[in-house]
Amino acid sequence: MVAFENSTRNFDEPKSARLEARTQPSVKEAISRAAALNGVELSSFVVSAAYRAAQETIEAHRLTVLDSAADRAAFFDALEHPPMPNKRLREAFALRETLISNAD
Repeated sequence: MVAFENSTRNFDEPKSARLEARTQPSVKEAISRAAALNGVELSSFVVSAAYRAAQETIEAHRLTVLDSAADRAAFFDALEHPPMPNKRLREAFALRETLISNAD
């Protein structure tokens, strides 16, 4: 049996924020059963699982992995020798400058 690890237990702050979710009864039943098998309350199980998934998602989006040597070479070549901006990019920068100067 996999031991349950509450990934949110080390936070030193009050539990004042609420989460609500609607789901199918069979999904709730499965989650409730998993929580019971781990000997924890449903809300602790759900919040801990959601928090772990959130951390994994944030980490996955924080990192860029270039597996092949060709990918790494192309990436660093583009950094060292960036292409000239095309017409649409030049227009976007011009629009940005206009918006910023009119923001005052």
